[in-house]
Amino acid sequence: GGMGRGRAPCGAKVGLNRGSGTPQEDMRLIAYIQKHGHANWRALPKQAGLLRCGKSCRLRWINYLRPDLKRGNFTADEEDTIIKLHGLLGNK
Repeated sequence: GGMGRGRAPCGAKVGLNRGSGTPQEDMRLIAYIQKHGHANWRALPKQAGLLRCGKSCRLRWINYLRPDLKRGNFTADEEDTIIKLHGLLGNK
C-alpha cells in the first residue's frame, strides 16, 4: 500500500520556506514563550511546533515580538538597517 494520493500527511508544510515567518508562527512563538519562557532557543522551535531554526526565532523575538520591546534604544547600526528597511517596505 502506497501513500493515499491527494492527502497531505498531517502537518504537511505547504509552501513555507525555512526562515520565513508567518503571523501564525509569530503567534505560536509568543504563546509558547509566555507559557514556557525561552530558556533553550535550540529546542524551542521543535517544542513550539515552529519551522524556524532557534536562531531565527530568537532574533524574531528580540527584534519584533518581545512585549517589553522599547522602540528607540537601537544601536546606530540597527537604526540604519531599520531606516533602510522602512525605505524599502514603507511603514506598515
